Amino acid sequence: MTRVVISVGGSVLVPSLDAHRLKEWAKTLIRLHEAGIQVFAVVGGGGEARRYINACRDVGLDEASSDEIGIKVTRINAALLIGALGEHAYPRAAESYLQAKEFALSGKIVIMGGVTPGQTTDAVSAVLAEEAGASMMVNMTAVDGIYSADPKKDPSAKKFDIMSPQELIDLIMKEKMNAGSNMVIDLVAAKVTERSCIPLVVIDGRDTTLLEKALIDGEFHGTVVGNEAVSFPIV
Repeated sequence: MTRVVISVGGSVLVPSLDAHRLKEWAKTLIRLHEAGIQVFAVVGGGGEARRYINACRDVGLDEASSDEIGIKVTRINAALLIGALGEHAYPRAAESYLQAKEFALSGKIVIMGGVTPGQTTDAVSAVLAEEAGASMMVNMTAVDGIYSADPKKDPSAKKFDIMSPQELIDLIMKEKMNAGSNMVIDLVAAKVTERSCIPLVVIDGRDTTLLEKALIDGEFHGTVVGNEAVSFPIV
């Protein structure tokens, strides 16, 4: 089976605790699985994790302990998605890269939350893609691709259809110099992607059907990060 790691930000999976939204995500992942894709989905914490982390800081917990609380929230979100997937998913959320690979031997969809304090969902996904020998990493986020600047603040921002990993790293480094910048991919994930040579694809996660349209139907409208072009569909 073609192995794909999907980074699902908490803000697009559970912007609010909405069962309908979780079921829509489950339908999409099941369709990918039935099309012959071995799916690994790494789930973020979203707004709930941020609220807990802020509360941790307010009561005086250190950053590492606050991150551990955030990781627990990602695993709660992972458990919710596993529940929505039913028999199609491995019944436990993977808590390490080794576990994720072991759970994949079942032939079921593998769901994972956070792993290490200080790592984002994207960074975990990038490392998992490398560890699992995935053919692609997909980042499902709240924008429709990678832009030269924040399109909400800069109407002249250019959307990239394809870019190299080094171009992405350069863009992230430039944006880090700007106050309030908010890149869709973090620097660690970008550097792991460059090292692994695994293509990174950015798709608008606000519409779950765009994922299956890209991977199964070949209708792709996001950004590809890689040194070579990627062909769609992938199955």
